[in-house]
Amino acid sequence: MKVRNKNPLLKDLIGELQEKGLKTPIWKAVAKGLNRPRRKAYEADLLRIEKHAKKGESVIVPGTVLGLGELSKPLTVAALRFSGAARAKIEKSGGKCMTIEEMVKHNPDGKKLRIMG
Repeated sequence: MKVRNKNPLLKDLIGELQEKGLKTPIWKAVAKGLNRPRRKAYEADLLRIEKHAKKGESVIVPGTVLGLGELSKPLTVAALRFSGAARAKIEKSGGKCMTIEEMVKHNPDGKKLRIMG
C-alpha cells in the first residue's frame, strides 16, 4: 500500500503497522485506516464507543476520539488523537487513554481489540 501521508511520524507508524500486519491482520486494518485522506479521516465520539464496547474491552480508533457523550464503564482506548473532553471523560470513568504505538507494544498480537472508525 502506498503511504499518502506526508507527516514523517505518521509514515513511520503506518510502515510499522504494515509490517506487523503480515502476522496479525488487525494491525494491517489500522494502518489502512490511518492512511486515509484527511477529509475522510475517522472520528469516533464517546457515545458510539459506549454503545459498541463492552466493560473492560480495548478499543482502537485510527483517528480522533471526540468528547460527545459519556462513558459509564472503564475502557482502554487507543487513538491517534484525543480531544481534551474525551480524555477527561475516559479517565473519569476509570479507563485509560493510549497512543496507537503504546497499544502495539502493550498488545502486539492484537487479541481482544475492537476497531472503531
